[in-house]
Amino acid sequence: MALNLTAKVHPVVYYTIVDAFERRNIDAHRVIGTLLGSYDKGCIEVTNCFCVPHNESKEEVAVELDFAKDMYDLHRKISPGESIVGWWATGHEITGHSLLIHDYYCRLTTSPLHITVDTTLHKGKIEMKAYTSIVIGLPGKTPATMFASIPAEITSLAPEVVGVCAAQKSKGATRSLVEPSSDLQLIADASTKMEAQLGILLAYVDDVLAGKKPEDSQIGREMTRMVNQVPKMGSGEFEEMLNTNMKDLLMVVYLAQLTKVNVSLNEKLTLLVGSNVGKDQH
Repeated sequence: MALNLTAKVHPVVYYTIVDAFERRNIDAHRVIGTLLGSYDKGCIEVTNCFCVPHNESKEEVAVELDFAKDMYDLHRKISPGESIVGWWATGHEITGHSLLIHDYYCRLTTSPLHITVDTTLHKGKIEMKAYTSIVIGLPGKTPATMFASIPAEITSLAPEVVGVCAAQKSKGATRSLVEPSSDLQLIADASTKMEAQLGILLAYVDDVLAGKKPEDSQIGREMTRMVNQVPKMGSGEFEEMLNTNMKDLLMVVYLAQLTKVNVSLNEKLTLLVGSNVGKDQH
């Protein structure tokens, strides 16, 4: 049953793992930690994680279990819905000590997930793999544990997408500090990106109609689904809807600015009254 699992990992997990690897001790060759998330119908959704200090050598491995327990208790106070779903480690392979660490997490949860993140860029990129453990062996003999690979994918919520897009803008910038974009700028960027993708799609359709490329039924079904999602309305109705939404947005912006001015004015008046009262008392 464990082989039917699918892992969905949120971006904050990757950022936390990479950050923990960058902050590791100079003599540590890998970092480990606990994965937090939830189970849902054969899917493990990993929403958070934290690093667990450990010492590892060729002969033995020692993990600070008290620290791991205290960190988990703190996370439970903030996010009661998150529970331990497994553990993570940096590196591109499973080491001999991984089984010892995995046995500890088997006592905390059923079918713990194990994720490895290649922060050393062994294949030229940060590669992530997900594993679960299965018991193998002959009847009447000592059983053994094997790590089996399971599918893993990146998933994210709308606020996480905004954060990731903002972080990506710093890749080619001379400054690492990136200011958040306005709503209008986000709409403009999304429209430009959508226009470019539609251009690629139209070019593909023209090539299929001209016989330059073979047709693909999967692409045809996706195009039909996309077209059916477009609201059925005329140009006049669409323009009216757009103007109405624009007026609502401008009204919200105006009220927000008015509230900000009122708060600022109230702070200055309070400070002025307080200073005058203090002078009168003296």
